[in-house]
Amino acid sequence: MISIRNAQFSYGKHKVFDNVSLRLEQGKIYGLLGENGVGKSTLFKILSGLLKLKSGECTLFGEVPYNRTPSFLREIYYIPEDFAGENIEVGRYAMQIGKFYPNFSPDRLQHILAEFGVDPNAKFPKLSHGQQKKAIIALALSLRTKVLLMDEPSNGLDIPSKALLRRLIAENASDDQLIIISTHQVKDLENLIDPIIILDREGVLLNASIGEIAEKLSFSVEPKYNDRALYCQQDLRGYLTVKHNIDGDETPVDLELLFNCALQNKALFKDIFNNK
Repeated sequence: MISIRNAQFSYGKHKVFDNVSLRLEQGKIYGLLGENGVGKSTLFKILSGLLKLKSGECTLFGEVPYNRTPSFLREIYYIPEDFAGENIEVGRYAMQIGKFYPNFSPDRLQHILAEFGVDPNAKFPKLSHGQQKKAIIALALSLRTKVLLMDEPSNGLDIPSKALLRRLIAENASDDQLIIISTHQVKDLENLIDPIIILDREGVLLNASIGEIAEKLSFSVEPKYNDRALYCQQDLRGYLTVKHNIDGDETPVDLELLFNCALQNKALFKDIFNNK
């Protein structure tokens, strides 16, 4: 559904992307990981048609985003990291926006708002940052667009709300929808995001499913530092370790360890997962 080939983008002399290629499929919830400044939000703006590539190709369900045709805009929704609602009631705002989206469900909106504990009659400025974020997430999930882009959706939410967020995304994602969630808080969204994309200034370090990762890498806690491991991180339990999976036994994937390991083994990760 999303195809990016040889993408290049820069802000003036500051290069963000250089020859980046990605292919993403519908029916999946992708996790987009990366350090600050590697271009995660920029990628979202390119996908939603707010920015234009300097060179290369980008298409979503056959359309070029920057053309921003009505047929394209009604099938994509982008939640930026920092959202501040207008001086209008949540429900009224949602109904105004929903008119432009053919799959919008007012009933689903009301259900998700109720689950989040957000009053649809409250005006955005009267809500906390977390409540405003819940309101816009409820709207986004009720639109049922083909592509949904969520930039740091768990920021500003308390622990119970983060658990609720995971459940509501899982319950309301459709089989023909493609969701990309950019996050630094990988623990907040673990067991929800799959496949995983790790973006770096040098390109895509990883674009693989949890199954593919577990097939090639092993995650364990060891009593001593292993100098032959790809990555070791000490905590109270011992050494959290990432190694090549040479015996074929799949272990649970620790996304935080995976991310740190990828940053220390960039060339190796590109080779292991054959990113294109």
